[in-house]
Amino acid sequence: MTVNATPPEPLLHEPLPKASAGHLPRWRGFNLLNQFYAGSPQRDRPFEESDFAMIKALGFNFVRLPLDYRCWIVDGDWEQLDQAVLARIDQAVRWGQQYNLHVSLNFHRAPGYTVAKPAEKTSLWSDEKTQDICAMHWAEFARRYRGIPSSQLSFNLFNEPNAVNAEVYAQVVNKIVTAIGKQDSERLIICDGIKWGTQPVAELVPLKVAMSTHCYKPMNVTHYNASWVASKDYTQPTWPIAVAFGTLYAPGKSGLQQASFEPMVIEGKFNEPTALRLHVDKVSNNATLLVQADGQTIWEKAFVCGPGDGEWKESQHLPEWDTYQCVYDRDYVVNIPAHSSKVTVAVTKGDWLRISQIGIATSGKPEHIQDLRNDWDKPTGHLTYQPQAGKPIFVTSKFEDRDWLKDQTMTDWLAFQKQHQVGIMVGEFGVYNQTPHDVALAWMKDCLSNWKEANWGWALWEFRGSFGILDSGRSDVEYEDFHGHKLDRKMLELLQQY
Repeated sequence: MTVNATPPEPLLHEPLPKASAGHLPRWRGFNLLNQFYAGSPQRDRPFEESDFAMIKALGFNFVRLPLDYRCWIVDGDWEQLDQAVLARIDQAVRWGQQYNLHVSLNFHRAPGYTVAKPAEKTSLWSDEKTQDICAMHWAEFARRYRGIPSSQLSFNLFNEPNAVNAEVYAQVVNKIVTAIGKQDSERLIICDGIKWGTQPVAELVPLKVAMSTHCYKPMNVTHYNASWVASKDYTQPTWPIAVAFGTLYAPGKSGLQQASFEPMVIEGKFNEPTALRLHVDKVSNNATLLVQADGQTIWEKAFVCGPGDGEWKESQHLPEWDTYQCVYDRDYVVNIPAHSSKVTVAVTKGDWLRISQIGIATSGKPEHIQDLRNDWDKPTGHLTYQPQAGKPIFVTSKFEDRDWLKDQTMTDWLAFQKQHQVGIMVGEFGVYNQTPHDVALAWMKDCLSNWKEANWGWALWEFRGSFGILDSGRSDVEYEDFHGHKLDRKMLELLQQY
């Protein structure tokens, strides 16, 4: 299907909403990565008017431009600025004005700091010369765009500061704010929170800046199979996520709550022979693992730890207890008889044993996987297995869901906003293209619902590319042709709702 959008005329009669450090509008839009990474053919090139036209035509009002300062320095000399490259950014700012989009400029890589690789040779947080250079760069942007109202343009100083404490961060921000203020005292400045943009910074409040958070939690949903993060142990994600625990204790082990001795229970309609895969992670001393189906024993195995080689991958002697703990890191498959309805897994003798994952599969069908957490003294509880389309495969008494997202990613920010009257937005969020599409959309919907309730704006990472609504390369999306691009209609319509 081919869909065309006519680029809109400049909407001079419809000004963008006012923006200030104390109040950010509920901007909605995208990150554009044209100047994101120096030397990359795809990420070091001019911005394109068509992106601005399409974003406006599709109903959005915001673009964030993550920038790499190496794109506009001359031959690696960070004191020499290439005016031809800066003209690209000038043009992007003008297109923002033409298409009535707020433009937020961000130093994704600043002199002396980046969250990406390779690291900078000097540290923005500790080196005064580097700070002076960074201030000079920002001052140049402030000079170039003096007079453009903050409703149309903002500066988002640094992307996801992580290896810096709040006091040092505030000192550096103060230096940059001062340099900007000498050129343009009215410019709206937005600062990401520390710890990769996840924690608000009270030390910034006196500097009269707004703040931005980023949301990529949980990472196994947003970055499944992403090559640039440690994703090799991520299992195929679901959303919401059923939470279950996998450490089983022998009866009578001291210091535990009574509920921790209960077996793991898996209930479901196992109408045909079914394979239950148990991934045994670690065993302490010895543990006898017993699996029953409807009260009948179907599998039993004694795990006995010791020195040297064995079924385990690694053995460690603990002298304080004069015992061994062994990392097995291997699967054991148990056959569940047809017409069973309740499977129990328990340690009946010994010390303790940790199962990190279970898998359930019937002949000719894909395995359904549930990760198990290893928190100490947590009851394994009950899991209900219900392989039905549109529902969680495993149901437990606890889920990571919309409420969990709000608690984990918003509670501190909402309290901070209320206390300090600081404007808040979400400068980045998104889901990599290896996560199943329905899971990505379900997670995004919960995020967007929470942010709408809080009246926060947001910017998807990214417009075009593996996280975006165009040319994302997902294998499970039926794309539409859209001005020479492949449009993810479902993701677009979800974003348009919020």
